[in-house]
Amino acid sequence: MLRVAVCDDDAGELERILKFLQEYERAEILSEAYSRGEDLLASGKNFDILLLDIDMDGLNGIETAKRVRETDKEVKLIYVTNYSDYTIFAFAVHAFAYLLKPLKREELYAQLDEALRYGVPRREQALEFQAKEGIVRELPSDILYFEYWNRQVVLHTTKHLWHLKRKITELAQEMEAYGFAMPHKSFVVNLYAVQNICNYDILLTNGSTIPLSQKKAVMFRRALNEYLADERGRWN
Repeated sequence: MLRVAVCDDDAGELERILKFLQEYERAEILSEAYSRGEDLLASGKNFDILLLDIDMDGLNGIETAKRVRETDKEVKLIYVTNYSDYTIFAFAVHAFAYLLKPLKREELYAQLDEALRYGVPRREQALEFQAKEGIVRELPSDILYFEYWNRQVVLHTTKHLWHLKRKITELAQEMEAYGFAMPHKSFVVNLYAVQNICNYDILLTNGSTIPLSQKKAVMFRRALNEYLADERGRWN
């Protein structure tokens, strides 16, 4: 069974999508409908697939997805949108697919088939760190960045700050396998958390700004491009 939520403020489109889901034959689908991003978030429910409109009144689809990702890193986000150029959202979201309105039945079914082929994702393994506060365990996707400050490394996560007695260069090498890169001699950043780069500032999904040194700019941008290409490749 696939648990699917549809969030769209266009009542007609919402009804069409729900009808398509009901008629999908390759798997049983338990679907729920929401007309506002705020209502979806208030439900507190987790889904396997989220079909999400981008341009909605109130909380738009991008902001809704960011908040969903704070508690659910595994849901497959499929955007149903009027925008033909969705590359403008490449940094802001991590989507499984983009489908154009009006949604075509065969295109939706192709993405549902693809989601079934991927199956239930393997859950992340927590990483263990020795901090001043004691032994802490964090999922890689919950770590935003490491910062060398005042002779220690501060580990910034989505919810906590931990203080480590480690060398920032050693952490950079260890975390590379988990999709992290070093944009500055004092920082190691989770590439998953990068929303945008403006000149020599890196904007993260939580609103933090990290400096990008001129010396490391080329290598960091290359690492980010390779990461994004790999991520797109996994979904195509």
